[in-house]
Amino acid sequence: MIRILLVEDDKTIVHTLSAFLEGEGFSCIHASDETEAKNKLGAAPFDLALLDISLRRGNGFAVCTAAREKNVPVIFLTASGDENSVVAGLDLGADDYITKPFRPKELVSRIKSVLRRRGAEQGIRLMNGILVDPERGTAERDGVEIRLSALEFRLLMAFLNHRGRLLTREKLLEDIWDIAGDFVNDNTLTVYIKRLREKLGDDPHNPTLIKTVRGLGYRMD
Repeated sequence: MIRILLVEDDKTIVHTLSAFLEGEGFSCIHASDETEAKNKLGAAPFDLALLDISLRRGNGFAVCTAAREKNVPVIFLTASGDENSVVAGLDLGADDYITKPFRPKELVSRIKSVLRRRGAEQGIRLMNGILVDPERGTAERDGVEIRLSALEFRLLMAFLNHRGRLLTREKLLEDIWDIAGDFVNDNTLTVYIKRLREKLGDDPHNPTLIKTVRGLGYRMD
């Protein structure tokens, strides 16, 4: 699930926006000031930060700098017409900005656009130092390529494209159906998942990356 750090001190905006983002499938963690935001950035990984520039304690620019040090993309939430602040934020490395008041659907579209752009530029990072590059069709651990077959990579992408969601075996079979004509059945799927776990360094007996949901299917968190 995509983790978003929302740095905002207006309680009404926090309540409304958090509920909306979570309804859209994001995980939304809130911080109300600069210090709290920096602490949360240091304590856990985030996929994106939504930052209000003007905070009662501290400011969004300092949080932006901290987020960029963690390689977390940033979207600023700015007061309408605050052009100088927008320019300053972009100069600090912010990926986008949206002016208040904003339409929630537009914000979600901007979030997805930034995540797509950053994903294409940098690949998708997983635990254990694994980097997946969908554009090149490669995966590597600490700079060393993990040799995956075409079907193994297709299976990995099926999990990545549905992170945080339950995937039934039937859905996985649909996603990795071999266009070359090799039949993939239920037993073959079990073998491929075992091999993929081993190659990714995910303990098949106690997996933390590709988890088994007993009787239902699998999930990548």
